[in-house]
Amino acid sequence: MADRLTQLQDCYDQLATQFYSSIRYISAHHSSAPLLAPPLPTTHNNQNNSASNHQSPPSQQQEQSDADAASYPPEQRPDSPAVFAAAQRELAQDLLIKTKQIEYIISVLPGVENSQEKQEGRIKELEIELQGALEERKKAEQQRQIWLAKVEGIIGGVRR
Repeated sequence: MADRLTQLQDCYDQLATQFYSSIRYISAHHSSAPLLAPPLPTTHNNQNNSASNHQSPPSQQQEQSDADAASYPPEQRPDSPAVFAAAQRELAQDLLIKTKQIEYIISVLPGVENSQEKQEGRIKELEIELQGALEERKKAEQQRQIWLAKVEGIIGGVRR
């Protein structure tokens, strides 16, 4: 397993890739809408007439969006609003999960609260613990040798 800094760098690389992929998906699969010029300031009467002229019936808008969708290449066809919203939620959740992973890795890194003296003290404690474990292993190996010799003696006695 890689050290914490390598894990952190890998997570940042993955996060950057996820950002790029999210932006690419959103830009490729959003439904395009023509930008309309803002209405010119006019009197109240003229606004009602101009507003009704700019709005098209819903069926006409649906036909236009269907025609627009057919004009896109297959890999860039806009998703339906429900699918697009679900995909956005999923992409956002993936980004949040990755940032939580990064936060966790950062939290377990030795930081300001762990001074160099504390870290060196912990290393010395671990070295002492390791020495104890090695001595136990040596004793166990000696016990194994003793038992092995006894078993070989018993087996040798049975063979005679």
